[in-house]
Amino acid sequence: MRIPPKGCSRDEVLGRLDEVAKNDLPWRSGRLFGYVFDAGLETEEVAKEAFTRFMSLNALDFTVYPSLLQFENEVIAMASAHLSGDENVVGSFTSGGTESILLAVKAARDFYREKRPGAGQPEMILPITAHAAFHKAAHYFDIKTIVTPVDSQTFRADVDAMRRAIGPDTILLVGSATSYAHGVLDPISEIGQLAAEHDLLFHVDGCIGGFLLPYFRQLGSEIPAFDFSVPGVTSISMDLHKYAYAPKGASVVLYREPGLRRHQFFGCASWTGYTMVNSTIQSTKSGGPLAAAWAVLRFIGEDGYLEIARRLRQAAQALKSGIQGIDGLRVLGDPPMSLLAFAADELDVFEVMDEMKERGWYIQPQLSIETIPKSIHLSINPSNVQWVEPFLSDLRDSVVKARTVPPSSLGAMAAQAFAEMDPVELTPEAFEQMLGMAGMDGVSLPGRMADVNGMLDAIPPKLRERLLVEFVNSLFRPATRG
Repeated sequence: MRIPPKGCSRDEVLGRLDEVAKNDLPWRSGRLFGYVFDAGLETEEVAKEAFTRFMSLNALDFTVYPSLLQFENEVIAMASAHLSGDENVVGSFTSGGTESILLAVKAARDFYREKRPGAGQPEMILPITAHAAFHKAAHYFDIKTIVTPVDSQTFRADVDAMRRAIGPDTILLVGSATSYAHGVLDPISEIGQLAAEHDLLFHVDGCIGGFLLPYFRQLGSEIPAFDFSVPGVTSISMDLHKYAYAPKGASVVLYREPGLRRHQFFGCASWTGYTMVNSTIQSTKSGGPLAAAWAVLRFIGEDGYLEIARRLRQAAQALKSGIQGIDGLRVLGDPPMSLLAFAADELDVFEVMDEMKERGWYIQPQLSIETIPKSIHLSINPSNVQWVEPFLSDLRDSVVKARTVPPSSLGAMAAQAFAEMDPVELTPEAFEQMLGMAGMDGVSLPGRMADVNGMLDAIPPKLRERLLVEFVNSLFRPATRG
C-alpha cells in the first residue's frame, strides 16, 4: 500500500474513515463497561472544540506558547487541591496513566541514585494488584519488582508482607486508590506510615479512582484517606481522561515537593540543536489534550461531577447487589467506587462473558493469578446507568446458559503441553500450535473467547505474556491494500 498518487476528496477520506470504523464497538451505546469514559454529548462537544483549537500548538516550548504553560499550571493546581495538596505540591500533565507512573518511578530511581551513590539494583515493592504500568516502568528503567500478596478476601495490599519485602535497595512502595482489577482501595495510611518509618518514597496510583473517590466521600461512602493528607505519600498519579471525562491523552502526576519532581525531567545541551528540556517523556506534544482537559474541568465543575458521582454510586450499588443475588456469582472484595469484579465458583465465568457478548454487552475478562480467581471486570460510566436492570437481566440468563455449556478440556490440555515451557524458548511452531488449539489463525480472534481465555488462564503468566506479545506482533504489519 502506498500514498495515493493523487489526493482524495474530503468526502472520500471521511467516508473511508466511517467505513473502517464500522466494526468498532458502539462506545456511545452504554453497553460497554470498559475503556470509554463518556459524560455525554455536551461535554464531548466542549472537549472537541477546545482540543481542535489547540491541537496544532506544541507544548515542547512554553516560551512560544505561554497559553499552554498557563493551562498546565491551572490544571495541576486544580488536581493538587482535589487531592489535598498544599502550596508545595507540584506536578506535570502527561499523556496518560502509564506515562504518569513511568515518570514517578523514574523520579524515584534517580532520587535514590543521587541519595545512595553506589547502591545496587533498585527495587520497588508492588502488591500483586498494582497496575501493569509499574512492571512496564521496571522493564524500561532496570528496576527489580518485588511483588507482594494481597488479602485473599478483601484484595487489599498486605502491609506486613510489604514490610517483610523491604531491603537495602528498596526505593519505592506502591498502593492503589483504587486498584483497576477489583476496584478496592489499598490501606494507604498504613503503607504511608511504613514508608515514613523506612525513609522510602511512596506512590499512590490514583489513575482510575483518585478523581472520583472524593465525590463518593461527599455522598456518604466510607472512603479512608488516600491522598496528600496521608503522611508518607510522596507522589500520586491521577487520570483526567477517565472519571474527569477529558479526551484521551490526559493525566497528571503530582509530587509532594519540587525537589522530587526534578528527577523526572530530562535536559540535553550536548548536541547541535536547540537546548532540550522535557518535563515528561514526550518532547513534541499537542496542546489539544491539555486544553481539552482544562476546558472539561471548568465546564463540568464541582457540582456537575458530584451529580455524576451520585448517579454512578447508585448504579454501582444496584449492580453489586444484583450480581450478589445471582446464584453462582460473587463480587470480589468490597469495592467502594464504580469499579467492580465478579467471579464464579461453579461455572466458567468466561462462558458467561461470551453469552453476554452475544446479548450485546462488552465486559472485560481477567485471568487468574496465584490465589486470585479469574473474573469479569466492570467500569461503570454515566452511559451505563440507564442499562443496569437490562444488564442484570441478561446476566441472569447468561449464567443459566453458561451452566449448560460442556466444560472445555482446552485449559487442561494447554497446561499439560505448555506449563513447563520456558517462555524464551517459544518457537514459531509452538506458537502456531497454541493458536490452533485456541481456534485462532494468527490474524483474527474467534467469535467466542472462552477457550482462548481458558487456555491463557491455564498457562503460567510469563508464558501468557510471551504468547500475547507474539500474537500482537503478528497483527501489526503493513497493510497490503486499502
